[in-house]
Amino acid sequence: MKKKLVLGFLSLTLSFTAFAGGLLTNTNQHVSFLRMIARGASIDIDGVYSNPAGLGFMNDGFYLSLNGQSAYQTRIIDASFPLFGESPKRYKGIASAPFVPSVQALYKKGDWAFSGSFAITGGGGKASFNEGLPMFDSRVMAGISSQTGGAVTSDMYTINSAMDGKQYIFGFQLGASYKINDYLSVFAGGRMNYVKSGYDGYLYAKLKTAIPTDLTTIELDVDQSGWGVTPIIGVDVKYNKWNLGLKYEFKSSLNIENKTKKNSDPDGTLAEYRDGVNTPNDIPAMFMAALGYKILPVLRATIEYHQFSDENARMANDKQKYLTGNTHEYLAGIEWDVHKIVTVSAGYQKTDYGLSDNFQSDISFSLDSYSIGFGVALKLTPKLTMNVAYFWTTYDDYTKVSENYNGLPIAGTDVYSRTNKVFGLGIDYRF
Repeated sequence: MKKKLVLGFLSLTLSFTAFAGGLLTNTNQHVSFLRMIARGASIDIDGVYSNPAGLGFMNDGFYLSLNGQSAYQTRIIDASFPLFGESPKRYKGIASAPFVPSVQALYKKGDWAFSGSFAITGGGGKASFNEGLPMFDSRVMAGISSQTGGAVTSDMYTINSAMDGKQYIFGFQLGASYKINDYLSVFAGGRMNYVKSGYDGYLYAKLKTAIPTDLTTIELDVDQSGWGVTPIIGVDVKYNKWNLGLKYEFKSSLNIENKTKKNSDPDGTLAEYRDGVNTPNDIPAMFMAALGYKILPVLRATIEYHQFSDENARMANDKQKYLTGNTHEYLAGIEWDVHKIVTVSAGYQKTDYGLSDNFQSDISFSLDSYSIGFGVALKLTPKLTMNVAYFWTTYDDYTKVSENYNGLPIAGTDVYSRTNKVFGLGIDYRF
């Protein structure tokens, strides 16, 4: 039982997910994405990320964009297990990223455009389940039941656990766009990704008897870091009222290395967290295609498609092998200049993952979803624009039925659900 509790504890280190985009990639790098979602055909400063080839069609000048986003997420597990009683037991966790910054810059002169950006391209938050987890409770209760041969109640044991965790993938992007003619522009560049993670936590489980008995003790304090480079290419085709934006980001091979301060079992179940050990954390390749159309001079619409090659990106413990397919996203957005200084917009995104029961766990689970965003762009001066947006996601529940619940010889069921809300505020300035 001790080994199973340790393995469950280690899953806490897999709790960080993107708030928009694929399993390991954040696509919400500008507030314009939150308010319209489908920005892959954009010819504006947010194209530094969403459509870098389209920058070749912008007017000459120097542009700067500063953005801040706040994302909040709840994660709920309704666990059905015989020792929990007749009704499912609910576990609720909170994940948050109070401030996610990004900066985009562009210098356009003639046919050339040189761009750069800084953003949180992956991770950016932490999750905490203050009421415990079914993977812990079920194993402790089953262990006590096998020893006592009777019913198990919560007053027979104690589990104290805490995990302070952080995971950020900082992306520094540089590239150049070149307008070949009035219809075609291309882009080449790259992004340097720097991962900074840290975990500091413990888990103590005791059986309450006349003399309390330790079931397990786990302590871990480790920092992790690593880096990798993502080559990026893009093409933009502009013809009359149509605009086609294409982008491909190659896979970034990336490993993170441990710098360990405390490890209660470095030669056993915590061996992968020994000082100096490397763990794979690849960023998958991504293909983006978007088609925009100017319906009226003041009304524009875009449809878009993303594919993330998750199956070919190495994850810790080869978790990618449990995927049944890559991630596919379908996006649509529209914006309307209702006044010379006010633009309103809205968008929709559908995300489908290649999930399986073996890929899902109490802490690290992903869910198919759809998202809706809306907001406004306010042209405060001829050179200054402010974007304000709100974005939320509705997730499909995922039901995992196990004949051997959490590795135990007892059947059980987990129903995973989630909510997500993001607020963004940003300013774009042309010098």
